[in-house]
Amino acid sequence: MHTVIINRLNIRPMALSDVADITQIEQKSTPHPWRKSQFIDSCEKHHGLTLTLDDHVIGYTIYNIVVNEAEILNIAIHPEHQNKGYGRYLLEHLIAIISENAQRFFLEVRVNNASAIYLYENIGFVEVCQRKNYYQTALTSEDALLMAMEL
Repeated sequence: MHTVIINRLNIRPMALSDVADITQIEQKSTPHPWRKSQFIDSCEKHHGLTLTLDDHVIGYTIYNIVVNEAEILNIAIHPEHQNKGYGRYLLEHLIAIISENAQRFFLEVRVNNASAIYLYENIGFVEVCQRKNYYQTALTSEDALLMAMEL
């Protein structure tokens, strides 16, 4: 796994010691957050990257590669650091890594997450289909867009 340091930014492999910070970011950045146990499980079963600014965790992504396809399982930037290019930076780094082992790249995004959809389309993802009621809670559900990129 690559470690990238540019100025005060660092992208490195996710570690179990990051889970507390990542869980806090998740709680602040999504209406249906993963639990801490899901992040611990993902550290053991999937690939993850942690984005730090001055040694403070500000973002992360968890992804999987199976045969020649990759999928983002989760990605977030702390709300205080959104709209500053950090999400693009992390995603472009991830694309560079997975393009060595995958031909297609998939992700799901909430249909009402306009800023994320704009970023994904700008980077080269296209909408494949809409998944009805993809995000579930005890009270509500929300649709997702399945997006893909050829690498």
